[in-house]
Amino acid sequence: MRFIIGSKQTTKMVEKRLATTVYVAQDADPRLKNNIVQLCERAGVPITWSDTMKSLGETCGIEVGAAMAAVIPEIE
Repeated sequence: MRFIIGSKQTTKMVEKRLATTVYVAQDADPRLKNNIVQLCERAGVPITWSDTMKSLGETCGIEVGAAMAAVIPEIE
């Protein structure tokens, strides 16, 4: 499983239909959350909620918080 981290990159992955799941932190900026939720609903991409940006960052294996991340298939 590969994570693409950050709101711009996550948005791009959903728009390109590459994201299989999107993780969103509950404490992220509400505008960012609303935009990605609407985009995911239109694209049919499931959303997994994370309690905090810090815990989402840890899930993605980075030392800083992350507002959102897209899961994309491993490219062989």
